[in-house]
Amino acid sequence: MTIKRHTWENIPITALRMAIGWHFLYEGVVKVVSDSWSAAPFLDNTYGFLSGFYHWLAATPVVLHIVDLLNMWGLILIGTALFTGMCIRLAALSGVLLLTLYYFAYPPFGVSLLGGDGTLFIVDKLFIEAAALSFIFFYKKRGYGLETLINRWREERRRAPSATSGNDKPAANAYRREMLKNLAALPLLGIMGWGSNRSRKRYGIDASTGATIQVNRAALSELKGELPRGRIGEHEISRLIMGGNLLGGWAHARDLLYAGALFKAYNTEKKIIETLMLCEQAGINAINIGFPTIPVMVKYKKLTGSKIKVICQVGIKEKSSDILEDVGVAVDNGIDIIQLQGNWCDWLVRDNRMELIAGMMERIRGEGCLAGMGAHTIDSFILCEKQGIVPDYYMKTMHHDNYWSAHPRENRRPFEVDGHLNADHNLFHDNCFCPFPDRTIEFVNRVKVPVMGFKVLAAGAIEPKDGFNWAFENGADFICVGMFDFQVVDDVNTCIDTLRNLKNRKREWFA
Repeated sequence: MTIKRHTWENIPITALRMAIGWHFLYEGVVKVVSDSWSAAPFLDNTYGFLSGFYHWLAATPVVLHIVDLLNMWGLILIGTALFTGMCIRLAALSGVLLLTLYYFAYPPFGVSLLGGDGTLFIVDKLFIEAAALSFIFFYKKRGYGLETLINRWREERRRAPSATSGNDKPAANAYRREMLKNLAALPLLGIMGWGSNRSRKRYGIDASTGATIQVNRAALSELKGELPRGRIGEHEISRLIMGGNLLGGWAHARDLLYAGALFKAYNTEKKIIETLMLCEQAGINAINIGFPTIPVMVKYKKLTGSKIKVICQVGIKEKSSDILEDVGVAVDNGIDIIQLQGNWCDWLVRDNRMELIAGMMERIRGEGCLAGMGAHTIDSFILCEKQGIVPDYYMKTMHHDNYWSAHPRENRRPFEVDGHLNADHNLFHDNCFCPFPDRTIEFVNRVKVPVMGFKVLAAGAIEPKDGFNWAFENGADFICVGMFDFQVVDDVNTCIDTLRNLKNRKREWFA
């Protein structure tokens, strides 16, 4: 007896089927193990000619519960069948139907999705995956898998008993090889499952998978255009950069003691992911974070595949054997750009420890990263410049002081923006972050490297239209602004309008 060998065509069709199967299976399992998952956010935000149907599904609790169950277990069953090669045609057809429902919930018919996967028209990832499943449904060859194994076993049963006897060892050996090929998916499934479980234990539930998180499409539809960009080194960065303080719960709130706790309560991990996704789709492609926020950004980029540029602020580890170890940690976590944090720069200059700043710049550059320098007091930059310490870019607080809570100019002191609060309203109390705006303007307009302005709204004391215009007119190449999700589109539009109508800028663009 001889056993007919499969041709090489079985390998690519098997690989394609298993890849799609794993995608379905992983999406389903993640939803099952997440107690809080529901399709409601996905359904509530739908648009297009079928949005009424999807909204109805979300509005009826019993129907929504059924939809959730069908989503979770449908994905698991379809994924398992495709991966192991069982009931392939039925699984492929079911997968096409499910993807079609997803596709028409957010149809890419002329909708520009800035950021994310780019601008799409008709053909998106759902469309491509559905097309691949349609191919699998109509393709005659099934590839390797349990269905093929069972069919071959049935064929062998129908053959004469002598066909599989020990007298025909080549045929028996070939049959065993075919069995192993068709069972190969099972150990591979175990290995991939083990790997995904390890990832889940380290990073937690993949909250952004599938339909769990959706950005506000209605807000995105109000965008006035594309956010302009500039360059620092090899990095192309949006002129408006997302600030990280609000996401990390750091609130400059003057005497509102509850604000920090309120920000942390609002910006849950899920909300942070929603906000970052919204920022990227609105055209903001960079974020400036504090060192403690690194794990959040690592998780966000891992879960979403985001390409957002991460600028991280680092400081000095006084009690460590390597006082510059924050730089290494940032590099190990894939940070794109590293800068000396503003308070640390001010403190080191104030205490005449300039050699540490020079060492920090050298260490960052030695790691192959751009080296930035932040500060609140303009004296920090001036004194560093005199020592020959010039970064790849400056990040300076840039706002005017024409607002009520700014303490009197005659009472301002260099290096006072260091977290120390005074009870006297005539002294600094978390209320004025660019204490010498005239000197800041003078410095910014003569330096020949890019400048990022931050605290341009004086932590909420200045209207965005006013603050953005002041910073750009007075020399900022970029502005860094903390935003809640409901402010993102308005801030992007304000930035677009400001840059379109900028009239009094004297400094050339250095980025």
